[in-house]
Amino acid sequence: MKILTMGVEEEFVLVDRTTRAPVNRAPEVIRRASRALGEQVQTEFFNAQIEICTRATASRRDLRDELSRLRATVGAAAREEHCMPVACGTPVLPPEEPLTVTDTERYRLMASRFASLVTRADGVARDDGLVCGCHVHIGTLDREHALALAQHMRPWLPVLQALAGNSPYAGRHDTGYQSWRAVEHARWPTVGPTPVLDEPQYLAHVARLVRDGTLLDNRMVYWHARPSEHVPTLEIRVADANAELDTVVLLAILVRGLAATLLPRVEAGVPAPVVPGPSLLRAHRLAASQGLAGTGLDPVDGRERPAARLLDALIALARPGLDSTGDTDWVDAQWERIRADGGGAARQRDVFRRHGRFSAVVDALAAATMRS
Repeated sequence: MKILTMGVEEEFVLVDRTTRAPVNRAPEVIRRASRALGEQVQTEFFNAQIEICTRATASRRDLRDELSRLRATVGAAAREEHCMPVACGTPVLPPEEPLTVTDTERYRLMASRFASLVTRADGVARDDGLVCGCHVHIGTLDREHALALAQHMRPWLPVLQALAGNSPYAGRHDTGYQSWRAVEHARWPTVGPTPVLDEPQYLAHVARLVRDGTLLDNRMVYWHARPSEHVPTLEIRVADANAELDTVVLLAILVRGLAATLLPRVEAGVPAPVVPGPSLLRAHRLAASQGLAGTGLDPVDGRERPAARLLDALIALARPGLDSTGDTDWVDAQWERIRADGGGAARQRDVFRRHGRFSAVVDALAAATMRS
């Protein structure tokens, strides 16, 4: 079985160490961190966000070690600017200063073209536009194979989304969701399941979206699974940023294991499962609202099942890929940990129940983000 590589992109919100509110200090933090990390630390849409990017690796241990190093370096740089990085899908507290858009030509153009998504009527940036995700890249895959693999994987992506829900709070409110980020992010064009397209159809479709102004460029294709336009990978984009490092690694390992198991079907020309669009959208809505604690839709028969049982089924399906890289026992142990504590959203709510303060939730997230 082919051993695929993995890479992870993590987005963090920067919060003030005293107020715990988002602050526009990314330029200063990136300037400090880039001395050690170079282009592995990058800007995001708002100046209250920062992104780290791992190198491609086939090793779970190497991926974990690199994520730990990147987080620690960014944390040290943020400390010098009296702030801290927090891995969470939405900021728990609202900003106490207006958010500012990162000063690059592309982000300025996006803010202008999609002003209603970015700014309020009074011209101030919308607080609900600040969301942080975790994206997993699997390679090496050309565009044709990445698109075909996306079709085979897409019925299972709501299950991975449920695993990674980590944004129950937003702006000092309990949203009632496990992943409020999924709701906010879906306001942008093309966010959603990958359309059923081969490579020529994909190129024509994206060109048409750019030509008619729906998208700024092909980098704005925000499907849940997309062929990357800057590296030869399939990029999975359904997860919230998660503070627990092992949850991030688990997500990457499951994506890689599932991809490795399904890739031989792609190469053999086996047709991808046919999933009605409304059913797939409902599965993602259930994942965002209920996460692992509720129900989801079975990717095989479309019936409602407990979300935890669906993750059991995903792990069973991915087992050949997990076995080939020696990751099966580690995955089982991590899943038992999350099954016991409920995952990121449940941990946040548990902190709030115990302390009664949103600032305590931010502190717990910040501490977990820096814990290796």
